[in-house]
Amino acid sequence: MQQSAVPELAHTHTRPIHWVATATALAGVVAFSSVLQPDPATAAQASAPGPKPAPATTSAAPSTEGVDWPLECGPVKALVMRQASGDLDGDGRPETVAAVHCDAPMGTPPDGVYVLTRAAGASAPRVVATLVAPKDRLTVTALSVAADGTVHADYLGYSSADVPSCCPDVKDAARWQWKDDRFIRSTPAGSHDV
Repeated sequence: MQQSAVPELAHTHTRPIHWVATATALAGVVAFSSVLQPDPATAAQASAPGPKPAPATTSAAPSTEGVDWPLECGPVKALVMRQASGDLDGDGRPETVAAVHCDAPMGTPPDGVYVLTRAAGASAPRVVATLVAPKDRLTVTALSVAADGTVHADYLGYSSADVPSCCPDVKDAARWQWKDDRFIRSTPAGSHDV
């Protein structure tokens, strides 16, 4: 029999206790490494190309208080009956849309629907557009501004000049959207008799 140059060592023979000791040491290393974590990465992530978000609205909508409305009310005051606000032209500043009529003691005074804006640095808002003129003899029953800047109004009107102003006989709606530097009106399908 030939002898080996290296004497037989006890640790070169694997026994079950060796495997248990190795598994325990490995579990300890894994557990300890989960406690020690590196600092979070601070590099900025590149943003994906795509559409830019709309500019944030940073100013308050114009107030209807103290506005000089383009109405001839004589000795009575102009009353704001309904209002809604939103960014109508996409410039990041909100506008206010208001339905206004004269405080008449009798009958149903017609509404005017006006758009208010306040220029940067201006102290008072001003009327920049008339969506519905009082001469149209309409009474606005609902007014809103959608997220896309579309103005929506529901209103009551008259089928002819012979219908008394106390009793509107037509119910309808209209929408306006800012396009090509002006408000474009569209009317949803069909008016309804009241």
